[in-house]
Amino acid sequence: MAEGSESAGAGLQSALERLCSSRTLRLKPETPVCVAVIGLDRYLSDERATDSYNYDVTITDGTWRVKCHLSSALHRLVQRNALRCGSCVSVTQLSFVYDERRFGQSYVCLEELECEAEDAGIFSSIKTPNALQWWTRDGIRNSMIWQADAPLQSRKHYLSLWNNEDPHGGVWIPNTPPPDTVIDVSKICLLGDLDVFFASSRRPLPLLVRVLHRSRLRYYGKPGQNIDFPFQAYFEVADQSGVMSMVLWNDLCPEWYHRLVVGSVVYLQHYSLKKSYQNRSRPQISSLPLLIFTNTEICLNPRNPSAIITVIPPKSVQPQWSLPDVTYNFSTRHEIESLSNNQACDVIGLVTYVGRVERIRNKGNSIPEKFWTYRWVHAVDGTSDSPFILEIFASSQPDIFNNICPMTYLVCTQMRVCREASCSVYLTSSAETQLFITGCHKKQPYVSDPKVKAFIQWTKTLKDSVILRKTAVGGHYCYPPPSPTFTPLTTTANNTATAGQGASLSLMAVADLQGEIESLQYRERRRLVIQGHITAVRYHRWPQEALQSGDNAEQNTPQRIQQLESGSAAVSGGSAPPSSTGSMEQSEMPSAAPPSDSTSSPKRRRIEQGTKALQRQYWTRAKVQSERQMRLEEEEEEEERPSVEEESEEGGSNQTTRTAQSPQTTDISETGSVPDSQQAIVHPSASWVSSVWPLLKQDVTSHVSCGPLDPESIPERFRFDDRDVLLHRINLSPSRWTPDVPLSTTSETHTPVDCAGYLTLTVLGLNQQAAVDAVFIPVFSPEDPRGVGMPTRVHDNTLMSCLSSGHMCVQANGTHLSADALLSSAPALEEERLVCVLDVCLLGQKRVEIICSKIYRTADVTPV
Repeated sequence: MAEGSESAGAGLQSALERLCSSRTLRLKPETPVCVAVIGLDRYLSDERATDSYNYDVTITDGTWRVKCHLSSALHRLVQRNALRCGSCVSVTQLSFVYDERRFGQSYVCLEELECEAEDAGIFSSIKTPNALQWWTRDGIRNSMIWQADAPLQSRKHYLSLWNNEDPHGGVWIPNTPPPDTVIDVSKICLLGDLDVFFASSRRPLPLLVRVLHRSRLRYYGKPGQNIDFPFQAYFEVADQSGVMSMVLWNDLCPEWYHRLVVGSVVYLQHYSLKKSYQNRSRPQISSLPLLIFTNTEICLNPRNPSAIITVIPPKSVQPQWSLPDVTYNFSTRHEIESLSNNQACDVIGLVTYVGRVERIRNKGNSIPEKFWTYRWVHAVDGTSDSPFILEIFASSQPDIFNNICPMTYLVCTQMRVCREASCSVYLTSSAETQLFITGCHKKQPYVSDPKVKAFIQWTKTLKDSVILRKTAVGGHYCYPPPSPTFTPLTTTANNTATAGQGASLSLMAVADLQGEIESLQYRERRRLVIQGHITAVRYHRWPQEALQSGDNAEQNTPQRIQQLESGSAAVSGGSAPPSSTGSMEQSEMPSAAPPSDSTSSPKRRRIEQGTKALQRQYWTRAKVQSERQMRLEEEEEEEERPSVEEESEEGGSNQTTRTAQSPQTTDISETGSVPDSQQAIVHPSASWVSSVWPLLKQDVTSHVSCGPLDPESIPERFRFDDRDVLLHRINLSPSRWTPDVPLSTTSETHTPVDCAGYLTLTVLGLNQQAAVDAVFIPVFSPEDPRGVGMPTRVHDNTLMSCLSSGHMCVQANGTHLSADALLSSAPALEEERLVCVLDVCLLGQKRVEIICSKIYRTADVTPV
């Protein structure tokens, strides 16, 4: 082991031993203890608070590992993904806590720490994480607590790190082949006869049923609730008499949820009956000529009575039992065009695009706070030129959900049709949706379906190389696109929101954007609507190898970009422009010294940037006029007050390190500003500034700024060789570190889908006190996944038309409009009052994505 690792290990072990011997049960090491995070677990808190969850963190020095409780003051680091598996932290204060409600149990609590740069020094010494030794305190038998897959505090189980639907931890028994068993079928009753038992006090006879549908898990835990496993799952079961709902409750969910799969034949004893809960979603069953009993449901409880569940092996299922087969309602892409809104269907397709996993808040539950996780997927089946557009929410199948990737066969059951007037039809998953990907299809009941067989035959006619050129992963993707007209929500006297047809969002003040952004959690997406005036527009070329400075910039600019800048770009949907590994390292790994500006003095940089007034980006600290002046004659006045660069230098090395790590991202600090050091990274190739903006910006007290475009905002080509890296990048941060998981999501082979450039818009609020910088990424070609389902009406290629439609139109000569020509129409925006739809997402740490998805003119807004 390296000397550095040994010293770090001695520091951790020594700190823990000194902590245990301290009479104050609290230790502040003289030297911060550097450790690596290899485990991160979440569970429900016992206390009723705004933050209703606790976190346990497993840390290691490469020799020892210990599970620690995370102080509530540090929870925000997890929620913003600053503290994550695969990162290093410096522990500056820790304490030892005894659980006074349990005998002989205690744990370490991390009270203060600092997140460091990702460092592979410790991780490189770990070959097998499970072989690391657990540190325990001698004399207190708490080693089982630290080693067990259970929370340090009083809860019995962990939750998935980012949602409450996915089963997580060793308490969940996996699906295993059922053992051979002998059952007595002479004394069973049918579902149609259960009303007799429900009306009496007699215990019902056993049931023999087949599982037709399974719902995702529902977690109903709340702080202060004394239930060890507050889970629930619905199943639709059937026999020859009909179909009825069956509910799996509490402790039985970890034991049986994975084993009760669709198609299973189950023998049930000691169950109970109760009146059905009507206010829930149900699968649409129309292909079976059976009665559906909706008034009564079967309850399987862990006690009072304790249900007995027996799964019958498939080879033991007898035809004379007359159990109905599982049926499906597969629809092709061509057929869903004729389906009605909210109608259920099953689909199979070849995946061509997989979006990143994002989260939205479940506003129906304030405490505990819950999030839905979802992703967008495109899949083709050969029956239409258009793909299936699938909005897939977590279905309690994390191993499948996280491994959806291009070139796999995807089956989604019980999807619901969604129709919007302004876009193509799409499908969204329901509570009963089940997912199956390549590797899961064997022995599934649907394999004999005629439409599935037809799909498989079609795929045999395809060439992988042809399909691969049409695949993509990740990037900003929001569907459906905003409607052509906007009707704002209004609030009535009783504080209930009302709106006209097609409205979904209310206007918010630009000054309130900062608070919205600061409250975002990791990968949380929100759509916000503001109104104001566009006061500046800057066009930036992309990819960023086109942004190099010096004489070689034009030589290294891909031909696709050069053509766009000269107005002669081909429309083509060919492959993405080739990238230079070295240039991508310079743009994506900013720790290298930037071009000439970084070696000159701050004053020299200000002078050079002042001569490019129309090309610079404006950054403002909230309530502090710290931006540079645009003109050289204001240089002396600028030197009289500290610049943002000088403030950053005085702020210490930690801030400098963080800025150096993520130069392409929005760095939202407590004051809502972005360090000026990011300005030197990307210079616009064309720009426009309103004639009044230089004057008005002096009075702006809040300016939410976005930095250069983050590569994570642009979809990239899928490559088989980089499959694991790409999946790691578009999935959520894992709860366990393993040696095969990359420490960084940055890839030197990042190959973006056709994207020639993007715009940065500065929107000034109507009161001229607050402003926001938002990125606008137009759709340039059909290869962009965002162009699927988007109305592609022909427009005049003015800037306003581009902002309102979302795409660039091809000119008569087959090229796109040049950047200069596009911005030549920007003066028409002068004094134009506009409504802007913003999609904001916290990509992680301080990387905030602010993307303008649509601009409305006043004429396109319907007043209420």
